[in-house]
Amino acid sequence: MWNSVPIPFLPSYEFAAPWAFFLLLILPMFFIFRLRKKPASLSLPSIQFTQNKGRSVLFSFLKYTKYWVLILLILALARPRYVELRNNDNDGKGIDIMFAIDVSLSMLSRDLEPDRLTALKGIAQDFISKRQGDRIGLVAYSGEAVTKVPLTTDHDVLREEIGNLYPNELAQGTAIGEGLAVAVSHLQNKSSKSKIILLMTDGVNTIENQIPPIIAAQLAADSNIKVYTIGIGTNGVALMPTRSNIFGELVFDMVEVKIDEPVLREIAQTTGGKYFRAETNSDLLGVYKEIDSLEKTNYSKSKLYSYKENYKYFLIPALLLLLLDILIRWTLYRQII
Repeated sequence: MWNSVPIPFLPSYEFAAPWAFFLLLILPMFFIFRLRKKPASLSLPSIQFTQNKGRSVLFSFLKYTKYWVLILLILALARPRYVELRNNDNDGKGIDIMFAIDVSLSMLSRDLEPDRLTALKGIAQDFISKRQGDRIGLVAYSGEAVTKVPLTTDHDVLREEIGNLYPNELAQGTAIGEGLAVAVSHLQNKSSKSKIILLMTDGVNTIENQIPPIIAAQLAADSNIKVYTIGIGTNGVALMPTRSNIFGELVFDMVEVKIDEPVLREIAQTTGGKYFRAETNSDLLGVYKEIDSLEKTNYSKSKLYSYKENYKYFLIPALLLLLLDILIRWTLYRQII
């Protein structure tokens, strides 16, 4: 069968079944058949038709209707359609990435500008905007862990959900192992060429009755998931929220910073990842840039075609014309013959 043929002067349209135009050969064959079949006779003008010009036009219409119906049906059978071409910059070769972000109350500490969580949001959103071919998801955790966004290529939704992160929506505490385990559960059965988790925290694991961080790291390693761990906060002391006043407003005090760096390093080493410490906004930006350079996506371009069939614009007029022909032959035409 022939391939589709573009329609002249309409570059976005084509005929999907151009072989149907061979059926147009029926028309000259039909004319030849009729000429051979027509007996010799002397034609005399009809007084009835010459007296009524409208009826003469009607007779001519009925004479050629079948040819127009046949032409329209052949055009419909040739399947004219609108073609939209799009480039697919990622042919299934992206990286699956899960963010596991600590949203405990201490993430509002003001050693980063304006605070740790807000600084992280902006830099993470910028990181996502550069990973066009990747599927990315989001897990938030503090004393418990929840999936905010499963793996998706809809990065607008993901950036919006990261922007909405805020402490106090989950149980208080820092369950690093639980946050990591939930992120692992989204990646472990995926067949993507590379699977990574970006685990961010500013504290130590304080929830003892949940999955230990090292066990969660081993689960990641068993599933070929690489974990990059990021410790957020300065060395020494930082202005942290410690309590609320009578008006419900957070009160900030200078408190010693405690980040369980040995555990974060062990998680990274167990999974083949890397540990980073971000003490300032520029440090955090540098961490994301390094991760971006370490985990490059190999893009392959392909073409995606979408089609909108337009045969109905020929089929419907053909059917209407046929019905009109039948109606006229059974009403007006019967009255004049």
